[in-house]
Amino acid sequence: MKRRLFLSLATAISAWGLAPGTSRAADAPVFSFPSIDGGEYETAKWRGKPVLVVNTASLCGFSGQLTEMQALHEAYGPRGLVVLAVPSDDFHQELESAKEVSDYCQMEYGITLPMTDILPVAKGDVHPFYAWVRQQTGFVPKWNFNKVLIGPNGAVLGSWGSYTKPDGPQINALFTPYLDV
Repeated sequence: MKRRLFLSLATAISAWGLAPGTSRAADAPVFSFPSIDGGEYETAKWRGKPVLVVNTASLCGFSGQLTEMQALHEAYGPRGLVVLAVPSDDFHQELESAKEVSDYCQMEYGITLPMTDILPVAKGDVHPFYAWVRQQTGFVPKWNFNKVLIGPNGAVLGSWGSYTKPDGPQINALFTPYLDV
C-alpha cells in the first residue's frame, strides 16, 4: 500500500512538473524588472527555466562574483538557466547611476547577462520580487551578492548569502536537473 501511495504521489508530482520539495502554492507571480539598458524583463518569459537572482553592488568586496555569474550565463544560459543581476544601493556600495553601473560591469567583468536598474532589495520599498521572496521564505538579503534560485515552476528552490558563490555546488545541484541536455 505504501509503495502504491508513493508511486501515486510521484506520478502526480511528475504530471505537475514539480521537483520534490516544491509546491504549487509557492509559485511566483509574474514580475517585471526594469532593465539597466532600458526596457523591461518579464519573468513570465522565463517560466519553465531556473532563474538565479543575485543582488549586486559594483563597489562591494564580493563583486568578483560577477565573473562567476557571467560564466554561469555563458555556460548554462543556452541550456536554460537565467542569471539576473539586480544592482542595489541598499548597503551603500553601488555607483551613482544605472549608466555608470552598466559601463563598469561591462568594462570590468564583460557582463552580458540580464541586469536590472538599481533597485531596493532589502530596505524601504523593496522590489515586489524581493517582497514576495520575504513573504514566501522569510529571506531578506543581509548584504550584497545574496542569491535566490527560482525553479521552472516559479517556486523558490533556495537562498544563500554572500559567501556562497553563484557557481557553488549547493546552487549548481539545484538548477542543473532542469537544464536542457
